[in-house]
Amino acid sequence: MTSLSAAESSLSAHVDTFARDHLPPVDLWPDLVFDLPALQYPARLNCVAELLDRHVAAGRGGRTAIVGDAVTWTYADLMQHVDRIAHVLRSDLNLVPGNRVLLRGANCPMMAAAILAAFKAGLVAVPTMPLLRARELGIILDKARVNAVLCARPLADELEQVAGHPPVVYFQDPDGLEARMARHDAPFAPVDTAGDDVCLIAFTSGTTGIPKGTMHFHRDILAICDCFPRHTLGAQADDVFIGTPPLAFTFGLGGLLLFPLRVGAAGVLLEKPAPEGLLAAIERYKATVCFTAPTFYRQMTPLVPRYDLRSLQKCVSAGEALPLATRDAWKTATGIAMIDGIGATELLHIFISASGADIRPGATGKPVPGYRACILDDDGAPVGPGVVGRLAVKGPTGCRYLADERQRDYVLDGWNLTGDSYETDADGYFYYRSRTDDMIISAGYNIAGAEVEEVLLRHPAVAECGVVGRADEERGQIVEAHVVLKPGFEPTPETACVLQDFVKAQIAPYKYPRAVRFTDKLPRTETGKLQRYKLRLS
Repeated sequence: MTSLSAAESSLSAHVDTFARDHLPPVDLWPDLVFDLPALQYPARLNCVAELLDRHVAAGRGGRTAIVGDAVTWTYADLMQHVDRIAHVLRSDLNLVPGNRVLLRGANCPMMAAAILAAFKAGLVAVPTMPLLRARELGIILDKARVNAVLCARPLADELEQVAGHPPVVYFQDPDGLEARMARHDAPFAPVDTAGDDVCLIAFTSGTTGIPKGTMHFHRDILAICDCFPRHTLGAQADDVFIGTPPLAFTFGLGGLLLFPLRVGAAGVLLEKPAPEGLLAAIERYKATVCFTAPTFYRQMTPLVPRYDLRSLQKCVSAGEALPLATRDAWKTATGIAMIDGIGATELLHIFISASGADIRPGATGKPVPGYRACILDDDGAPVGPGVVGRLAVKGPTGCRYLADERQRDYVLDGWNLTGDSYETDADGYFYYRSRTDDMIISAGYNIAGAEVEEVLLRHPAVAECGVVGRADEERGQIVEAHVVLKPGFEPTPETACVLQDFVKAQIAPYKYPRAVRFTDKLPRTETGKLQRYKLRLS
C-alpha cells in the first residue's frame, strides 16, 4: 500500500491543512497501484502546469482549447483567464493554499477556468451540481469548511438562501468576477504543490442521503488522463470532445475538460444540453468524441437521420448501466460501436471499459490499463467466472472520503468496493448485474432513496414512505415512492403531484419520485427495518 511518509507530508504546499488533516487514516486507504510508466509522477506536481501551461510553453497556445455557447478560447486564452481568476482568488479574496473554493455553474468556459484556477492557485476546488438546492449546498459548505464561492449569477438564488454562506463572487456578471479579472493581467505561476496535495473534493450521495466528499490529489487528476483516454479511448490532439455530464460530475470533468487538455485537444461545453441540441452541436463543431449517459443516447437515436454526424468517431457511455438494446440501436443509427464504461466518483473516472474490436456485447469490458479488478463474495474472497459478487477495483486512484466513517465500508483489504454486483466470463470480461446497495441510478444521476424519503416525511400528508428504483426503459431506473398517507388525505393523482412538487422544491429536481404509489402499510422486519426489496418486487 502507498502511504504518506513524514518526508512526503512535509512537501505539502498547503498553508491551510484542513484537507490533509481530514483524510482517512492511511491504513484505511485502498492499495494504490502505479505500474504503468506514464503513472510515475514527480513528488512536486501542479496538475494545471501539465494540462495547460505546458501546451502554451511548447508553442501550442493558438490551438482551440474550449468552445462555449458564445465564445471560443485558445489555450493561450484559457491560460490568461485561469491566471486572472487565480489572482482574484489569492489577491482579492486573500485565500491561501489549501483553502476550499465552492464552484457553482453550468457547463461553460468560465466554470472550466474557475476549476483550473483553483487547482493552479493551490486551492481545493469543490464543484457542485447546478441543480442542487439550498439545503444540499449548506451541507456541502459545512462539511468541506468552504472559504469562498465562485458562482454563476443565474444560480444565485439557492446559494443566497444558505444562512452564513462564505464570501461569494459571481461570474456571468459584468460587475462580478469578470470585472475583478480585468484588473489582473500578470501571469500566475502554478503553486508548487505536492503530487499528493488535495486539489479536488467531489461530492457524491450516499445511500443514507448524507453526501460524501471524495478527496483527490493533483497526481490523481493526471492519472485518470493517462489511463482510460490514453489506452481505451485513444484520444488525439485533433479530437473535439463534446457531451452532457456536468463538470461537477467527475464523468464530465474528465471527459469534457481534463481529457482533451491532456492531449492538446478541444472541449465543447454546452450550458443547456438536450438531445436535439447535442446532435446539432456535434454537427456544428464537428465533434469526434461524445460523452453522455445511455438515456441521452436512447433519446438521440431516432433523431440521428436529421443531422450530419460524419465527424463523430467515438461515443462513450457511463453513469448508468448500458442496455444492449440501446447499444445496438445507436450502432444501427450511426455505425458507431459505443464504448461502455464504469467509473466512480471515489476513483474519479472510468476503470473498466472496452473499445473497438475488444467490445463484447452485454459486457462493460475489462479493467482499463492501470487498474485491476476482481469479483469478491460476501466473505471477501475472490470468485471465478460465472459467479455474481461484489466488484472490487484498485489502481492509481482510490477512495479517500472527507472525514467519513463510510471509508470502512468502501475499502476492504486494499480493494475499492464500488457498490456494484458483477460477474466475469472465462475471457475476463466484466458483466454488470445490479447495485449492491440502495442507490438509484436514473439517467446517469446517483440518487439516494433515503434522502428522498427524508424529504417526503416532512410533508404533512405523509405518515410513512419507502423509496426504491424501478426499472425504466427510458432512464434506466426511475425513483418510485411508496407512501402511507395520514388520516384525512386522499390517495389521488392530485396528491401524488403535490408530493412530487414538494420534493422538487426541497432537493435537486432530478431526485423527485416520478412514480408515487399509495399503500396502507410498508413491509418491515420484526425490528421495524424497511424491507425495500419487497417494494421492488411489488
